[in-house]
Amino acid sequence: MRGQGFGFVAPLLVLMFVAFNAPIVYMLGLAFWEKGRGFTLQHYEGLLEAPVYLRVLGNTMRVALVATLANVVIGYPLALWMRGLSNRGRMIALSLVVLPFWVSILVRTYAWIVVLGNGGLVNRALQWSGLTDAPVSFLYNELGVTIGMANVLLPFLVLPLFAAMIRIDDRLLQAAASLGAPPRTIFWKVFFPLTLPALAAGTLLVFILCLGFYVTPAILGGGRVPMISNLLDTLINQIPRWETAAAISTILLIVTLLIFAAYRRLDRKASA
Repeated sequence: MRGQGFGFVAPLLVLMFVAFNAPIVYMLGLAFWEKGRGFTLQHYEGLLEAPVYLRVLGNTMRVALVATLANVVIGYPLALWMRGLSNRGRMIALSLVVLPFWVSILVRTYAWIVVLGNGGLVNRALQWSGLTDAPVSFLYNELGVTIGMANVLLPFLVLPLFAAMIRIDDRLLQAAASLGAPPRTIFWKVFFPLTLPALAAGTLLVFILCLGFYVTPAILGGGRVPMISNLLDTLINQIPRWETAAAISTILLIVTLLIFAAYRRLDRKASA
């Protein structure tokens, strides 16, 4: 029976290895191997000798962190508001959150140019209201990239948060209220700790996705916001320098694994 079960799973395992694991192994080989010399760290030494690569990595971390924090600030109140709706209201709100998945990321990103451009809806509204005399530069800078990334990745935070919130038993909150706890104390001492694991998981997911985002920074950044994904595109398709790109990708992979390991350690301590 076990052999028969493995026969059903084997094609999927082969597909996973060929489509996902083999490219990672090949990338690691390019990063640590050079033809004619064997194992080498020369590609990483080249990154240290050219600080521009480290600056791009730091810039990517900063933009990803800001976009993730923006998602937390917007997503948590949104999920909390959705929890307080009726069943019909929840379905409508959930449909609106999921609706962007039906539209291409490329289309949604270009739509922000219409909204945030010098002649876009936001600038027209600001000038019409008298708040500004000239168009505000929302695009082709870190602000535009952050807005676009936060918009695209917001559902990845809201959906797990909402799923965790609706599983919380209201009797726990009622019990705390019956003991004389004010609403603020009920939220911070009872409700928020119960949603913290989902918040941490959604935040980690959004941050990791931000690190490798390509389309939105390329369009809304206009080539003026250096990100790891755009740098890799240049090193692979324009120069090309595959070994350097593999070394940068390996560093990004290690950083992501370290962040995930830190999250797992904190999660185990919180569960103990």
